[in-house]
Amino acid sequence: MNISNAQGEDEDLGPRLRSVREKANLSQRALAKKTGVPNSTISLIESGKMNPSVGALRRILDGIPISLSDFFAFEPETEKASFYAAEDLTEIGKGKVSLKQVGANLFGRQMMILYETYEIGADTGRVMYGHEGEEGGIVLSGRIEITVGAQRKILGPGDAYYFDSRASHRFRQVGPEKCVLVSACTPPTF
Repeated sequence: MNISNAQGEDEDLGPRLRSVREKANLSQRALAKKTGVPNSTISLIESGKMNPSVGALRRILDGIPISLSDFFAFEPETEKASFYAAEDLTEIGKGKVSLKQVGANLFGRQMMILYETYEIGADTGRVMYGHEGEEGGIVLSGRIEITVGAQRKILGPGDAYYFDSRASHRFRQVGPEKCVLVSACTPPTF
């Protein structure tokens, strides 16, 4: 895998792959099993954290199946809903970190909104990460330690954050109760 593809920097590649995969009724795990590409790699591509080489993308698309040209010609439908019930939020987190996304399809959207729950001991990982965009949020309950670059702060209910997402960052639940917060990221590159 590398950080560029034959089409150049295609910001819509991840959401496009997710949309094509979902249209084929395949989970990330099922596609990984069919193609031999690790589930984690497919997840990183769909979240915009990795751009595959042309060969790797072709291997993934063969598992759907869809040709490279049809893939880049495919235009996922922009979600038209304006309101979402709690049970309609799309879970994109895993383990002790629940990330419920407003809207199933962010294709063509300029912002991502998440309802985040960090169970006791939850952590986004020792290795900090960064991505294009800006993000901010407000803690609703519990406490969370947020590290952005060399800065570290523990936030509680009503406290907020806002930073350039290109800076390496990490979220870690602290205290005796789970932490719940609402965040937004623009553009939706998380």
